[in-house]
Amino acid sequence: MIYHITHQDAWAHAQKRNVYQPVGFSEDGFIHCSDLHQVAKVANSFYKGVEGLIVLAIDPELTGAKLVYENTDGGTELFPHLYGLLPTDAVLSTFALEVDGSGQFCLPMRFREV
Repeated sequence: MIYHITHQDAWAHAQKRNVYQPVGFSEDGFIHCSDLHQVAKVANSFYKGVEGLIVLAIDPELTGAKLVYENTDGGTELFPHLYGLLPTDAVLSTFALEVDGSGQFCLPMRFREV
């Protein structure tokens, strides 16, 4: 499973079209995704203060797109990138990020390690 953070409105629009294409796809050529342990870090780095975010849980086998783990920012941590549009039926579930007492995004309790 890989994960992609988006806004609820963008996901609602995609569901009407049966395909999801994020802003920036035509420029980047891929969809930025994360492994589960990377989701909160990405949310806090790029979406601080944004409301209405959801996380798409994606089965990469159902996308029909090439999946590449790489780092396009010059760091050492690898992130999954989908080189193709995302069919909505490849999204098996969605969930909202939670915000902790310090205002940081975090995964819902069911995803946190005990």
